[in-house]
Amino acid sequence: MKIMQVGVKAERVETEAAEALVLMLCEGDNFSEQSAASIDKAMGGALTDLLKSKEFEGKPGELVLLHAQKTIPAKRVLLVGVGKKASAGLDTIRQAMGYAAKRVRQAKATSFTVSVPAFVPRDSSVIEVAQAMAEGAILGSYQFNLYRSDLAPGKDVAQMTLLAPDKSSLHDLSEGIRRGAASAEAAVFVRDLCNHPSNVMTPTRIAQEAKAIAKETGVTLKILEQKDMEKLGMGALLGVARGSHEPPKFIILEYHGARKKEDRPVVLVGKTVTFDTGGISLKPAENMEHMKADMTGGAEVLAAIRAAARLKLPLNLVSILPVTENMPGGRAMKPGDIVTTLSGKTVEVQNTDAEGRLILSDGLAYAGRYKPAVLIDIATLTGACVVALGQFAIGMFGTDATLKESVRTAGLRAGERVWEMPLWDEYFEQLKSDVADMRNIGGRGGGMITAALFLSKFAGDWPWVHLDIASTDWSERERAYIPKGPTGIGTRLLIQYLIDRTL
Repeated sequence: MKIMQVGVKAERVETEAAEALVLMLCEGDNFSEQSAASIDKAMGGALTDLLKSKEFEGKPGELVLLHAQKTIPAKRVLLVGVGKKASAGLDTIRQAMGYAAKRVRQAKATSFTVSVPAFVPRDSSVIEVAQAMAEGAILGSYQFNLYRSDLAPGKDVAQMTLLAPDKSSLHDLSEGIRRGAASAEAAVFVRDLCNHPSNVMTPTRIAQEAKAIAKETGVTLKILEQKDMEKLGMGALLGVARGSHEPPKFIILEYHGARKKEDRPVVLVGKTVTFDTGGISLKPAENMEHMKADMTGGAEVLAAIRAAARLKLPLNLVSILPVTENMPGGRAMKPGDIVTTLSGKTVEVQNTDAEGRLILSDGLAYAGRYKPAVLIDIATLTGACVVALGQFAIGMFGTDATLKESVRTAGLRAGERVWEMPLWDEYFEQLKSDVADMRNIGGRGGGMITAALFLSKFAGDWPWVHLDIASTDWSERERAYIPKGPTGIGTRLLIQYLIDRTL
């Protein structure tokens, strides 16, 4: 899909000629904001009448579309509720803009103008408000219809314009739009990659996407083929790849944006299984089609490095993607097999469906070569994460308190929240093997924790955080700016963390 363009200008709201004019209003405000008051007056009190009749009360997600009937230059006025002002946050604004973008499209308008709200959520800035507005609108307008021949091409909403209250805020609003557009474009990119079927989005196709990103300013690319991995001794990744006819890839993208080239980089590692059957430990047939999105972590670290380059962030960044399918072929890895990882540690494979931690073990070990300032891995790792956290929180583990707090804060700003789980050595008892250094599963109890603890043995002594996005990467229903299907959640968290690191 074409990405909506977002601009800003300083203009009086009642003189704005727009296909749709969007006003975000708080519950109980009685149109006290100047923008709403001036529109209400020009329309002969039509907005006040809506309040009196309780057709609009400003509750979160509430929408009312009015035709202006030539009382103002705008053709339509769309009221969007954001709830009580005291509890409104950045994600409230993001959600309001997601709802607005959908409603504008339903009205068959191709552009709209939105008045920047007078209120700024507590502990937030005008820049962050504009960022949230851009993100919500772009993400809310997302559609993936590439393979639908039964749908007539519809008109996309191509343009959103923010109306600034005065010229003094234009600079901050423009910067917020710049960040929000880059962040939302990254999440759209991830959704697209995950929506493609696995017969299209193969390891080779992932490599092609990486080559396209390597054309961004400051980005370089290295791809290790199967022979390269064999020479290095990436036995865990190669073990997972054995059952597939698709050749595995090990992708390393580097972005050099720091003022000092020798600055230690942030290193991101993303699980990239382009389809996961479970291997010999075959998954149930129900919902197996969702496993085309088992490469979400890899897609997100691809998107993050592209966004960093486009935002020209002053830091060094490395994105690492171990890429493979997990298939039950005649040469496939079997329960009981022992693999030797890049680190030299041996793993008894007791369940071939616990493959993500295997490929990440080689990815994390390789990441240590960069002596990272921080190391973050992100993966659709465990079904246990879904059981523990449901669909509204990312599971977080880590070894460094400062890094964990930075990631938590970034998640709150991005509306992609994390919840920390324990990483206690006692759980490693469940991973002990009689025939190898460890085994790749630890039983039913604490499955998300034992998976993270397994990864910790390959993360070295660098500040490290593991993000399990299995709970959030797929949505069974459409929400304000979250589509049904692949969500891309985790992408904007990573980008927000990178932005925060440079402020």
